[in-house]
Amino acid sequence: MDRITLENFRCFREAQAARMAPLTLLVGENSTGKTSFLALIRALWDAAGRGVPDFRQDPYDLGSFDDVTHYRGGRSGRADTFEAGFDFTREGKKDAVIRFEITFGRKGAILHPIEWRITDEDNHVWIKLRLREGLFIEITYRTLKGVWRNDRVPWIDDDRMLAYYFIVIEGRHRRLTALEGPRQPSDGDWKRIKQVSESVLHHYSGKRSYASAPVRSKPHRTYNPSRPTRDPEGDYIPMYLANIRFEKEDTWLRLKKTLEEFGQEAGLFDEISVRPLGKKQSEPFQLQIRKYGSKSKGPRRNLIDVGYGVSQALPIVTELLRGDAPPMFLLQQPEVHLHPSAQAALGSLFCRIAGPKRQLVIETHSDHLLDRVRMDVRDGTAALKPEDVSILYFERGALDVRIHSLRLDEQGNVLDAPPSYRAFFMEETRRSLGL
Repeated sequence: MDRITLENFRCFREAQAARMAPLTLLVGENSTGKTSFLALIRALWDAAGRGVPDFRQDPYDLGSFDDVTHYRGGRSGRADTFEAGFDFTREGKKDAVIRFEITFGRKGAILHPIEWRITDEDNHVWIKLRLREGLFIEITYRTLKGVWRNDRVPWIDDDRMLAYYFIVIEGRHRRLTALEGPRQPSDGDWKRIKQVSESVLHHYSGKRSYASAPVRSKPHRTYNPSRPTRDPEGDYIPMYLANIRFEKEDTWLRLKKTLEEFGQEAGLFDEISVRPLGKKQSEPFQLQIRKYGSKSKGPRRNLIDVGYGVSQALPIVTELLRGDAPPMFLLQQPEVHLHPSAQAALGSLFCRIAGPKRQLVIETHSDHLLDRVRMDVRDGTAALKPEDVSILYFERGALDVRIHSLRLDEQGNVLDAPPSYRAFFMEETRRSLGL
């Protein structure tokens, strides 16, 4: 995602846009909508892949329609709808930008999409799907040659919804009404319409973002084997590590090596291992780590017997380093329970992981993490360039929040920062110096 737009969503009243990058950091005071912004990104991702997102799925339970739409105050009341969207670059075509937009309305007490819009980079081709009375979808197509509409496509309510309607589009259903131009689209028109619809399915269908909870699972002394299924708290991570330890030795050794490299850099641990408590894979096991001393490697210790920061960082770091990691990460306060040097090490890890095929969006309150990102970009220790980092600063107003898209220069300096951003960090600096 290259840019997010939103209007009338929770604390965001006015229409505004936020620049996204391979590594995007969300900063600002508490209760300024950073977590809501993460929830919106996941909802948009799911909407592009499946059609109808879930605003009440962990770790983001945003509530009902009245909890999600913006309250304007006074006689203005609550907004009737809210709109959001994103831009992305078509794979293999650097300058080919596709725009996906969606309008949400009320369906009983819940939010539900009422309109989807997909537009090419020049606004020459667009597709609009609009829900009609809950029973039918109206599909409108536009090219430079004309505008056509199919207003009797039955509504289907499942995860294949958007893919189904794209098949309808590609199937060239002839029940079209010409609004402008010739009676039917030409073969060239259908080809351009298909390219736009396929670009969305290719990017988002079948792929889901990974979202972490701000507090991860508590460690256990002993784990019983179970089927590992991704969850925001990382409960499944010990089972995932045990599975690849017993079933995919090469994968385990590669992951173990990268986990230990991060553990050493962060000062958290030097070695991690899975200790079986029986001879069969179906029997309980333990996770152990070892911290090396100056003269010896030291004893292996159970995960529950070491600092809480290790168990809090392990799910996120494992997700980032596993070979089948998803293309989008939405992380809430990954620095929780970590000391400053470990927070900084996380910043370096993010710089190494983020790239064209792996986008990270990080909500953080850590100056140490942010400063490490700035320094790594300045020093060229990772492949990220200044334009590959976006800092989104959330500034509170009277009844709304403004998102400022900040950039870095070649020296790691923050550009385009509003006075309130600089005032906050300068005040903290003055306090630390006793001025």
